[in-house]
Amino acid sequence: MTPAARTQAAIELLDRIIAAARDQGAAADTLIARWFAERRYAGSKDRRAVRELVYDAIRLCGERPESGRAAMLALVKQQPDIADTFDGSPYGPASIAPDEATATAGHAPGWLIKKLRASDIGIDEQAALLGRAPLDIRVNRLKATRDEIESELPGAEPLAFAPDALRLPHDTKVDQLPAHAAGLLEVQDSGSQLVTLAAGARAGQHVVDLCAGGGGKTLALAALMANQGSILACDIDRGRLQRLPDRAARAGVTIAETRLLNPNREAEQLGDQEARADVVFVDAPCSGTGTWRRNPEARWRLSHQRLDKLVATQRHIMGLAAHLVRPGGALVYVVCSVLDDEGAGQVAAFLNAFPGWTAETPAPGAGRPRGAGLRLTPLADSTDGFFVAKIMRPW
Repeated sequence: MTPAARTQAAIELLDRIIAAARDQGAAADTLIARWFAERRYAGSKDRRAVRELVYDAIRLCGERPESGRAAMLALVKQQPDIADTFDGSPYGPASIAPDEATATAGHAPGWLIKKLRASDIGIDEQAALLGRAPLDIRVNRLKATRDEIESELPGAEPLAFAPDALRLPHDTKVDQLPAHAAGLLEVQDSGSQLVTLAAGARAGQHVVDLCAGGGGKTLALAALMANQGSILACDIDRGRLQRLPDRAARAGVTIAETRLLNPNREAEQLGDQEARADVVFVDAPCSGTGTWRRNPEARWRLSHQRLDKLVATQRHIMGLAAHLVRPGGALVYVVCSVLDDEGAGQVAAFLNAFPGWTAETPAPGAGRPRGAGLRLTPLADSTDGFFVAKIMRPW
């Protein structure tokens, strides 16, 4: 592909990504993979160059652009050399007109910037939310030690604040490593590892992972519990939950059982768990503002209405979780968001609604106090953005 053809490809992909963000369609990574699957002629250098152009444009534009061309023209202002590729050639974009509309640069849509500022996420933190995410793995302590895995992986960097974490070079093909196939490690952001560690789960306990998804934190909890005790992993998404048994088998986890829940019938289906759990772990559905480094177009998908709906869902799940915690047990609430609406504000509302419950400051080795919990951010902690709180039920 010529440089002009690469720019045109990026514009076409951006058009698809913008439409998908508007209509709640597929994620950018999925759309990019599909696009190249249909164009086998594009070599690895072409794919890398187009992908970089697409993500540079996505990260640059705070408001959702009107078109892929408008987004790319905004990038031209930051990277002037790209202007030469607008040459009107057969496979390239048309020449730039003097009065063409250009997308606006920024960290997020205006309404969301206000939310971030209200949550004490300043301009430097906002910029860090859009940086390039590192590649972290969690060593499965059921099968290996971190030192053993580190010695096998050139360039692996142990992280002092996360006992099972290694940071790998960006180009590491983790899924092709023999250690991955053997269940010795999992790809997992160090922040995700830390908030799981904050649960304080121990061998012999009964844990309910109420929003287990594909089971990444379930497996981490099982490792912390030395594969002793029991974990009930629940979710309403059948497709995601079905991934857990195979992942558990590979990791050597035998204490996890899955349970598919039906929306609005969760309390009924969890009746046998009433006041039984030592720990209820709630990794709640959220806006994902803490994961923009990985999914920068997610900020184009979010709206006031969607955020309000997520906050209501989180509150419902916390209320459901409260009834599963035994006296003296813990509810651990986690969101991959840096917004107070979903973090500190949610915990404050819970404590007001459930008198007698108390917040116990988790100590995962990183993060800063925020309300009754801790917040992790890319700038301060070199992790994805998270909020975690540990709330204790009275005896």
